[in-house]
Amino acid sequence: MAAHRLEHGLIHVPGYFDAPEQRALCADISAAIAAAPLFQPRMPKTGKSFSVRMTNCGCLGWVSDRERGYRYERLHPETGRAWPPIPPLALRAWRDLADYADAPEACLINFYDANARMGLHQDRDEAALDAPVVSLSLGSSCIFRWQGATRGGNTCAIELASGDAVVLAGQARLAFHGVARIIAGSSSLVPGGRFNLTLRRVTTRTGATLPPS
Repeated sequence: MAAHRLEHGLIHVPGYFDAPEQRALCADISAAIAAAPLFQPRMPKTGKSFSVRMTNCGCLGWVSDRERGYRYERLHPETGRAWPPIPPLALRAWRDLADYADAPEACLINFYDANARMGLHQDRDEAALDAPVVSLSLGSSCIFRWQGATRGGNTCAIELASGDAVVLAGQARLAFHGVARIIAGSSSLVPGGRFNLTLRRVTTRTGATLPPS
């Protein structure tokens, strides 16, 4: 399992999860969705729906709506219940890849069907911008695009397969990135598409460290 440092400092770890681990993590995600169902976030101001559906794990969850925009909340926007805990395999990925002392507080779970996309954007709704974002792919492959920390210029692209990990840290922490398309039929692991998990530290409070492995 070799990590590759890409343009603008992104780190790609192909095949971070093996096949049994991918199945186990999918089972954990299914359990999380049963407790915190997928919902459709909406763009600020316009109220336009995202093409992905999503949910969260952890003490905080990312949400977006027309009235209050992008933010983190402690409760599911539809059920009003707390988010389920972050799956152990996802926490292991943070421990292995993040190089950051404090534990992640949020694990966003985005579900992409064959028609879903994600435009180029920055992950900057967190106070702890020194902490990396660790992204995990399960199911259908996708074409992942990114560029530097400012808009414009050339866009780089790679194919992310099921089990791959990407780390946005250092100079890449505020890189613009997105998903251009899903490669339908490239995996049967996730019926109907792809899950993307992004682990994030939100607050700058220190001391919430991960337990030993």
